[in-house]
Amino acid sequence: MLVNTILMLVYVSKFFWWEDGYWNTMDIAHDRAGFYICWGCLVWVPSIYTSPGMYLVNPPVHLGTQLALYILVAGILCIYINYDCDRQRQEFRRTNGKCLVWGKAPSKVISSYTTSSGETKTSLLLTSGWWGLSRHFHYVPEILSAFFWTVPALFNHFLPYFYVLFLTILLLDRAKRDDDRCRSK
Repeated sequence: MLVNTILMLVYVSKFFWWEDGYWNTMDIAHDRAGFYICWGCLVWVPSIYTSPGMYLVNPPVHLGTQLALYILVAGILCIYINYDCDRQRQEFRRTNGKCLVWGKAPSKVISSYTTSSGETKTSLLLTSGWWGLSRHFHYVPEILSAFFWTVPALFNHFLPYFYVLFLTILLLDRAKRDDDRCRSK
């Protein structure tokens, strides 16, 4: 229970540490704050994100110190990597690509497109650092973070893993919507 709680606390702390960064996420920039987002933040998130912890109340699981520390460190590392992925992209966009990514000038793709109103715009796409590994790489540590705060429940029941499964489906859908939006540009 302690590993689950610490990882969720680190995850929530990251959110408040990087709160300004969320204004540039797909949730805010494209989905807007309608019923879907508001209901999700007020009802779904508090219920489902915490469900692995609620499961751990009964029956309690004793992992042992070494396994608990391995899970804790892996979870914190995933949360940090997720933060750093988003930080790299936002720093890159904020500086128009005039920054360092992993100590070097970033590689990029400059994409021009025409809006539905006929206006020509340009997007800078980061292709180095975490973003050089794969498109939507930041979803991998996001899913793994959820897995690591769930895995203290071990594998005796499916119920604690509902959130990990839900998050995976949600992020695959979000990646597809983002790819479709970019393709339409």
